[in-house]
Amino acid sequence: MGYCSGRCTLIFICGMQLVCVLERQIFDFLGYQWAPILANFVHIIIVILGLFGTIQYRPRYITGYAVWLVLWVTWNVFVICFYLEAGDLSKETDLILTFNISMHRSWWMENGPGCTVTSVTPAPDWAPEDHRYITVSGCLLEYQYIEVAHSSLQIVLAGCTTFAMLTVEHRS
Repeated sequence: MGYCSGRCTLIFICGMQLVCVLERQIFDFLGYQWAPILANFVHIIIVILGLFGTIQYRPRYITGYAVWLVLWVTWNVFVICFYLEAGDLSKETDLILTFNISMHRSWWMENGPGCTVTSVTPAPDWAPEDHRYITVSGCLLEYQYIEVAHSSLQIVLAGCTTFAMLTVEHRS
């Protein structure tokens, strides 16, 4: 059996982070959630720099990546609190995840496992003209728990990355 060094483990976990954040980026684009799109984009760039630093033995890149992971975990904890409506946070607020540019709606809200979407006609007077008014029912898993699972996975991967960074051998 082969031996996987700390560098090998870190490269593998960074690859897993890239795959998971790219998947998350796609669904955030589909839901027009601009703040997560921006955070995911920055994360993708920094993970690539972290990979480069790992492969090329660049400790500054790895240190920068470690600092970013603290911010990334903080962002994901915020997303979890947002979707679980901890404190005064409300997932119905448009300003936080969309910068009030578009109506906030997780893609998973309408397209989650088992969800049935029914258009309500006529739309109420208070509904914006460019948005349809719907009801969603029959979901096997509510969309906020899918979003929480995505963020939780990112936190777990960040923790694994941090552990792998501690085992990376450094050249002088």
